[in-house]
Amino acid sequence: MTKGREQYDVIIVGASFAGLVAARTAAMRGLKVAVLEAKPEAGARVHTTGILVKEAAEEIDIPHHLTRRVHGVRLYAPNLNSMDLFAPGYFFLTTRTADLLRWLACEAERAGARILYNARFRAAGRQGANIDLAEPTLTARYLIGADGARSRVAHAFGLGRNQRFLIGLEAEYEQLSGVDPRFLHCFIDSRLAPGYLAWLAPGPCVTQVGLAVHDKAKPDLAKFQAHTDAIFDYGSARLVERRSGVIPAGGPVSPFAAPNVLLIGDAAGLVSPMTGGGIRLAFHFARRAAQAVADHLQQLGPPPEVVLASEMPSFRLKRLMRRALDLAPANSLLNAALTTAPMRAFAQHVYFHRRNATAMSFAEFEKRLTELTPSIKSNASAESQAPLRPLP
Repeated sequence: MTKGREQYDVIIVGASFAGLVAARTAAMRGLKVAVLEAKPEAGARVHTTGILVKEAAEEIDIPHHLTRRVHGVRLYAPNLNSMDLFAPGYFFLTTRTADLLRWLACEAERAGARILYNARFRAAGRQGANIDLAEPTLTARYLIGADGARSRVAHAFGLGRNQRFLIGLEAEYEQLSGVDPRFLHCFIDSRLAPGYLAWLAPGPCVTQVGLAVHDKAKPDLAKFQAHTDAIFDYGSARLVERRSGVIPAGGPVSPFAAPNVLLIGDAAGLVSPMTGGGIRLAFHFARRAAQAVADHLQQLGPPPEVVLASEMPSFRLKRLMRRALDLAPANSLLNAALTTAPMRAFAQHVYFHRRNATAMSFAEFEKRLTELTPSIKSNASAESQAPLRPLP
């Protein structure tokens, strides 16, 4: 170890979803862990919607009070005709995203990790088998980059970097009327959201309104809101916050690792090129990366990059579908396609994967769900702001 430097087994750059899960896992495995975070605290200046698919909730158990469970998707065509989708037993979790990151940070610290805030990763180099950081002056046996889509760790060690992105804008509103809280509201529109879609997501405390576009377009949230104002009446709601960010859309970067250094989360391009979803992958591969690093450092296990390389998704089909989405089909074609059976089947698969059971209507599902316990029934009654709309 270089004289005067504090030694860690693992240093993780970025108190992101991926970075905090990796820190907690590595600390629980007995490693000495530090996390470098440039922001003043884990929940500051959030750049993600924080919507979790059911599979993400199966990776990490999250406190109930930080989430809202949403069972259906209402999918809108450019002309604002819509269809409703759901699968019994499936759900999405909207979250108090900043508070969720703070909770994950507390969990990592409870496990023994040290989080250094206002600590920006600037440069690092190799000193024998160790990685020496220029500032702060720390030394690690292993370095993990969980520092986002434009990773400084990737740049410092010549690793693969994300080249294709979606560009997103989002606003949070309180008391936004017209939003059926049983659904994620998703809008396909090649004029307003070329390459991706727009959304309204009813959260635990606010409604998130946003859109993302491919990186050759410029997102215009105001134009989308004008298009949908007759449904949701934004003028009567209170704007709480705005945010923006980029979403990797090119699949895993290569190489994602070098000796004693690896990337996870957005830094590694572990985001679905088609859907833009990355939190489940962040949870899963952060945990697996930390486990592999611990096995390598403590038990002479194989290099972590060898372990992860055999597990990482290739996204071949989803990368092809990303190219198709970037073509932005004409809105007239989208209007005609939305009501067709093939489009329903495709959308059902995209949102609910293979959990496509349709043995009951949404109304019957809700009725049976609210009969399970008085508390569920009470919450459902309090949250419902629109009449039931039967699903096929």
